[in-house]
Amino acid sequence: MNISSSRLVADRITLSYGERVVVEDLTLAIPDQKITVVVGPNACGKSTFLRALARLLAPAAGTVLLDGKAISERPSREVAQILGVLPQTPIAPEGITVRDLVSRGRHPHQSWWRQWGDADADAVAQALEATGTTEIADRDVDEISGGQRQRAWIAMAVAQGTDLLLLDEPTTYLDLAHQLDVLELVATLNREHGRTIALVLHDLNLASRYAHHIVAMRAGRIVAQGRPDEVITTDLLREVFNIEATIVTDPMSGAPVVLPHRTVA
Repeated sequence: MNISSSRLVADRITLSYGERVVVEDLTLAIPDQKITVVVGPNACGKSTFLRALARLLAPAAGTVLLDGKAISERPSREVAQILGVLPQTPIAPEGITVRDLVSRGRHPHQSWWRQWGDADADAVAQALEATGTTEIADRDVDEISGGQRQRAWIAMAVAQGTDLLLLDEPTTYLDLAHQLDVLELVATLNREHGRTIALVLHDLNLASRYAHHIVAMRAGRIVAQGRPDEVITTDLLREVFNIEATIVTDPMSGAPVVLPHRTVA
């Protein structure tokens, strides 16, 4: 992919925590209006990379480009109007309702000359509707299930009115039913609203099922990227995840399904 054609691009970025380099000289363009899933073993740099895309971590070298301009040079409010972010373990204030949480997604659109208005109320109502959280809108966030809570956080990101969403492991700590629920929501936001979505997942089979574009990372570098059927191969599973596996085709979705056998040295 020509990186100049994508709205969100990492251009030869190096990411580090102090002197420890986590990602080095990485270039990646996030395909517009597609679902991109980043996969890889623990501590390979997946979440660190997503944090850099979200401007939560400044690269030690290289640049993240948003609409052709360095994201670091854009005002924070402007970035928040374009890019929605759901971190790995978001924490809601105690006693806040789902509606109040979702309403916080409208903060980037507020200023001393533009206060809360009908457009904001409509955006919140639409976000609640799109994420299936209208019926729980008046309940406290700390009283709802984990799957409902993830939906509420995604609704907040949707209420921002952004075209780009970054989700860091949105299915963590959820049972399989709730994982499917959240990922079906992600697919709907992409399919019906045309949103570009990049997320980190650990489950390869769920990644294959929902991704248009998979990025496989190991040790801070990209090993392969492309369609699920191009990336999820026995050779890649051995190289990236140190596992021997059989790959079959899901008869419903046509996506590759990984059947692991054993780990390899």
